[in-house]
Amino acid sequence: MDSDLIQLAERLAGHSVLLVGDLMLDCYLYGDAERMSPEAPVPILRAVDEQERVGGAGSVAANLRALGAEVYCCGLVGDDAAGLRLSELLHSIGVNCTGVMKTKDRPTTTKTRFIGLAQHRHRQQLLRFDRENPEPISENHADFLMKVVGKLIDQVDVVCIEDYNKGLFKGDLVAQIVAAARRAGKKTLIDPAAIADFSRYRGATCLTPNRNELAVAAGSEFDTLEDVGAAAARLAAELELDSVVVTVDRDGAILARADGAIEHIPTKPRAIYDNTGAGDAVLAMLAAAVAAGADFKQAVQMANIAGGLEVEKFGCVPITRDEVLAELRIEHHRRVGKLRSLDDLLSELTLRRDRGQTVAFTNGCFDILHRGHVEYLAEAAEHGDVLVVGLNTDDSVRRLNKGDDRPINAQEDRAAVLGGLEAVDYVVLFDEDTPENLIHAVKPNVLVKGEDWKDKPIAGAEFVEANGGKVVLAKLREGFSTTEMLDRIQRD
Repeated sequence: MDSDLIQLAERLAGHSVLLVGDLMLDCYLYGDAERMSPEAPVPILRAVDEQERVGGAGSVAANLRALGAEVYCCGLVGDDAAGLRLSELLHSIGVNCTGVMKTKDRPTTTKTRFIGLAQHRHRQQLLRFDRENPEPISENHADFLMKVVGKLIDQVDVVCIEDYNKGLFKGDLVAQIVAAARRAGKKTLIDPAAIADFSRYRGATCLTPNRNELAVAAGSEFDTLEDVGAAAARLAAELELDSVVVTVDRDGAILARADGAIEHIPTKPRAIYDNTGAGDAVLAMLAAAVAAGADFKQAVQMANIAGGLEVEKFGCVPITRDEVLAELRIEHHRRVGKLRSLDDLLSELTLRRDRGQTVAFTNGCFDILHRGHVEYLAEAAEHGDVLVVGLNTDDSVRRLNKGDDRPINAQEDRAAVLGGLEAVDYVVLFDEDTPENLIHAVKPNVLVKGEDWKDKPIAGAEFVEANGGKVVLAKLREGFSTTEMLDRIQRD
């Protein structure tokens, strides 16, 4: 199953999604919260930064693009500065905006968040200001959207609806889209609004409420995951849905089907920084995975990962396919091995650093692994949370003048043996005469070399120290040398 998910993540790119939903502009105003106002008991923010991002269905579009999907977006924006900026942002990430209609009848939905920065770095949302018109859209607007859906639906692999209850879906637009998708043989995935009546979503393939949204629709709170599953299964049957996926925070997700089958799909515990955007990341991953041929259990497993990565970030930050692949490889490290390409290694190290882990680096040929190597690598591993070993390729070993018959073992074999050591987390090959370029790419916190390098120039040392890292000389174990071992074998 682990390798199946990794293969699924690798083929996420290249599929297409039709996305219909409430488009929003998210504005973030950052300021240092240094003192309280003398006018009222509120903090004063000294502005230090301002950011604008796509929000609502736009956030789903951004996540889909980050996963490699082609996105056809349908929705409304106001004929205003916010609508122009939102359209620019969507175009900049490669979203097809053929179905985005500009209207004078309503403003662009805009959420402005005021973020306090305690000690210039700790982010805390203090206030959110919304500008919106949640009244139902006009028949002309609905007709325009359905014409676009009719033109595009045959070109896509799956249909997504993102409902924030901002007026777009208060009529029968969802029913029309679901019917069109069924005629075209496309699955329809819907992230519902927090409303009491889910009947507008009847006939969809899958509904993706969170626990609270399901409770609102069911009219009651849930004491156990079993209660959540039972309510989801009833909902699937009542609304003629194929399945309901309920996200249940740190407990993962519940997958319930109309036939009453219920499955709890757990997730990895996370250090939650901000829940904003988690639902968007989940819907995007479900759609991308289903478009790539996943069954719903696999899609939910992938969505758990995307949602988990999202809550570790601040604000709505798209989760990339590379991040998902890196997370899968980290979770299943032993099963997928430790040899990495440089690109894959850097993706995984980024995730590890985001979680506060430090990186130690060392390098060598490691042709015939002996006790000296094992003890040296064990000591190197003590200087970081993660140990990366740069391994000379066969060609680079030959250029080191270690002998005409070196290396004895091919690079793949040497990498496999190193990967069998508990102290080693990653192995990455380098073909240059020195690991200088590799060290610049990895950016280790600690560079470890043997003590025989004392008073000698060490490749990458200056770079590591200039970036706040340090160089450590590890003790060498006397009596252990690959060259001496080979000489002894030949003499014998």
